[in-house]
Amino acid sequence: MKQQFIEDVLSNPNNVEIFARWDAIALPDSWLVAGCLFQTVWNRKSNQNPTFGIKDYDIFYFDDDLSATSEQAHQERLNDLFKDLNITIEVCNQARVHQWYSSYFGHTYPELKSAQEGIDRFLIPSTCVGMNPQEIYAPNGFEILYQGVLAMNPLTPHQSLYEQKADSYQQRWPWLQRMQ
Repeated sequence: MKQQFIEDVLSNPNNVEIFARWDAIALPDSWLVAGCLFQTVWNRKSNQNPTFGIKDYDIFYFDDDLSATSEQAHQERLNDLFKDLNITIEVCNQARVHQWYSSYFGHTYPELKSAQEGIDRFLIPSTCVGMNPQEIYAPNGFEILYQGVLAMNPLTPHQSLYEQKADSYQQRWPWLQRMQ
C-alpha cells in the first residue's frame, strides 16, 4: 500500500511541485501533511480530480524558535516560493502549537518534541500521514486511509472538533465511514 500511496500523492500536480522545490523550503524536521495527501488518495478512489476539495497544502516543521514572528516569516517566504501555483500553503511550527491551540480550539495541547508528534494528533487516525522527499510517516498505516475509516483519535479526543471534521469530509466523499 505504501507504493500505491506514493503514486496517489504524486498524481496531484501541486504535491509534485512542492516536492520539486523541497530544498528551497529549508525548514527543520519538515513534512507535507494532512489533506493534500489523504484527500488526494480519496479523490483518486472517487474518480475525482486529484486536487478536488483540497483547501490548503500544510507544511509542518519543528524549530526551537518559538516566536510567531519567525513562523510568519517562513509563511511569507513559502507563499512567495509557491505563488505561481495559486494554492494556499499553511506553514506551522509544531514546537509552538501548545502556545495557541487552547485559545483557538478550546482544548489543551501537549508540548511536542517533533513534527511527527503533530501528525500523530490529527483528529482522525486515518488522516495521520506526512511525507517529504526522504520518507513517509503513517503511524496508523494505510489500510484505514484507503478504507475511508473516520474515527476519533484517542490522542485528541475532542468530540465536537471530530464531528465537524468528519461532517466536512463526508460531504465531499460520501463513501467515508464513521466508526464509534
